[in-house]
Amino acid sequence: MDRYIGMMLDNRYEIQEVIGRGGMAVVYKAMCHRLNRQVAVKILKDEYSKDAEFRRRFHAESQAVAMLSHPNIVSVYDVSHTDEIDYIVMELIDGITLKQYLEQKGKLGWREVLHFAPQICKAIEHAHSKGVIHRDIKPHNIMVLKDGSVKVADFGIARITSAQNTLTREALGSVHYISPEQAKGDKVDCRTDLYSLGVVMYEMLAGKPPYDGETPVSVAIQHIHAKPTPLRTLNPSVPEGLDQIIMHAMRAALNERYQSATEMLEDLERFRQDPSVLFAEAKNSAEAEPEAPEKTPREPIRRTVKTKKKKPSRRAIIAAVLCIFLAVGGFAALVSYLLGDVFHSDGDLRVPDLYKTSADKLDSLYGDQFQFEISEWVFDDTVSYGLVVDQEPKPKSSVKAGSTISVKVSLGVQKMSMPNLVNYAVGDAQSILGSFDVQVSVTYEESDIYVQDYIIRTIPAYGETLSPGQQVELIVSKGTNTKLCVVPELMGMDVDDALKKLEECRLGKGNIKYVENSLPKGTVTFQSIKQGTEVKEGTIINLQVSQGAAQKTQVPSIEIQPGSVTVEKGAATVLNVAASVSDGGELSYEWFCSETGTATNMQPVGTGASYVANTSAVGTKSYCCKITNTLGEESVSIYSNMARVTVTEPQVPVKKTITLTLPAGEGDVAIILVKLDGANYLPAFTVDRNQGSVDIDVEAIGTHEIDIYVDGLLTLSRTMTFS
Repeated sequence: MDRYIGMMLDNRYEIQEVIGRGGMAVVYKAMCHRLNRQVAVKILKDEYSKDAEFRRRFHAESQAVAMLSHPNIVSVYDVSHTDEIDYIVMELIDGITLKQYLEQKGKLGWREVLHFAPQICKAIEHAHSKGVIHRDIKPHNIMVLKDGSVKVADFGIARITSAQNTLTREALGSVHYISPEQAKGDKVDCRTDLYSLGVVMYEMLAGKPPYDGETPVSVAIQHIHAKPTPLRTLNPSVPEGLDQIIMHAMRAALNERYQSATEMLEDLERFRQDPSVLFAEAKNSAEAEPEAPEKTPREPIRRTVKTKKKKPSRRAIIAAVLCIFLAVGGFAALVSYLLGDVFHSDGDLRVPDLYKTSADKLDSLYGDQFQFEISEWVFDDTVSYGLVVDQEPKPKSSVKAGSTISVKVSLGVQKMSMPNLVNYAVGDAQSILGSFDVQVSVTYEESDIYVQDYIIRTIPAYGETLSPGQQVELIVSKGTNTKLCVVPELMGMDVDDALKKLEECRLGKGNIKYVENSLPKGTVTFQSIKQGTEVKEGTIINLQVSQGAAQKTQVPSIEIQPGSVTVEKGAATVLNVAASVSDGGELSYEWFCSETGTATNMQPVGTGASYVANTSAVGTKSYCCKITNTLGEESVSIYSNMARVTVTEPQVPVKKTITLTLPAGEGDVAIILVKLDGANYLPAFTVDRNQGSVDIDVEAIGTHEIDIYVDGLLTLSRTMTFS
């Protein structure tokens, strides 16, 4: 069993079960006994909780995020640590991640994306207004609730983890969504989150991220240099305006991207009100509208085929020459024979017969005489995809030069394929299939995975070809057959009798914690699930049992004293103290500052087991902490040692330039990583291998070991003194 299950943090949060695991923390479901509500507790893994600098940043960033309050952001309730356990208490979300949702449904319809995207964008907008940048927007950090709303989680956490990971060690799942500036190790701002949101929207509509590769580095390089496959090639049903919004958010150049979440929200709202809207800024981009693959159905679109200036055609030259001959007399019959299909007797142009002409070639064939627009895409069993099936004006009509000809273009033979209906409500699935010429039947099965009345699977499966009149079977969940039982009243019982009662009720024995209480020794004083609650058989119930009357309030035993330090002006300096008692009392901490270094004239400056000293001015101040143990009506206090904090003027780092000769290797791009005393000095960055060498600036104070890696291999190592 996990060592935290059953543990009570700060005499308030009872850890109940594991609900998630991440790279740096484990998330538990817990009960807050002070406010009587379920919460999520994220506890740092041991390897991080032993790193003092990481813990400091973890608390600082988490406290900043705790200031955020928005319906689309997972709320942070508390940030604390106890017995060397660092944790965050958050809102418990009843839902799944957007990543899990996409794995269930594949690509989403554009209307569903339009439902999710503004909510995510509003969360980002609120965080940016408070000075918080997420830095790791991805489907894994977006929660989808049962009511269809979304909440963004882990604001500020990427800022902490960025100091611990190089690009080559980054989880591949995050690299799919990083911005080009993140991939290059450049400074990021709010526009980084907007790029990542664009990538998430792209994946929702395309069914996959825009870039993929075998290694994190290969994916990161694509974010910097590549262009994504046009979205409407992968999903022709996406309206052009929505495609433009996504491509605008995903611009590699910062100044060409949306400059704020508010700006992006405005475009999403304009599109929501009018899905046919086009955005001028995005229309001027270099991305061209994609061609649809052969025989792939796409929604009808309307566009003007732009005319191109071109050299006079051979036919036009012949016509001009013949006109000269005609002017000097004698070739009327010949001109009438050769040009009858082009010129009317009154000088107008005759409309050519465009039937089965490729729509892509209209401009090159007749662009010097007419303009063209595609008025409709239609299915046609006899005409191949992309060829003209009808036109207006009709062939041989007489029109003026430069007139516009509207054409209908074939989508080829209409083919139906089974849509992805898994995890759709049965009524919604039946409505979707109502537009297909198929027969629908429904079969119910028990499931402890899918919600009652939601689709488990379909026959035929997603993507299989459908024929007119075919039978389609929907396999629908009728819920679970898990046996339930009612939690009995255990409080007030002898612990042995309570355990027998749990066994009789087919419930599991959990953690038993003995606490001081006025009730007789061995009496149950607390049960983790209330009496009368209906739960699954085998559910674990944790108990607290009285160990007798409370003892006299103890003076806290100080285990960690704050230490005196000398730091540079402006440096973050955290003073820590830790104490313990065995009487079950509640400890509180209050910090005081003295200008004289004595107990006289001490001023209160903060609370908590940690305190960030004021280092804004040069000089020396002394700090101590008052630790109070409160047990019932009584309390007793003790003071820590006085800690001197001496603030000096900061030393000025010295910059030195290292010229690195680039070794030969595969490809034109080399990946460089610089380490200072074994720690990453710069994020990994790329250079053009063909330039032969690169200058790398390093700033430091004192003597350090410099190691430079190229493509993962140590290429240069030296000791340097910066003075």
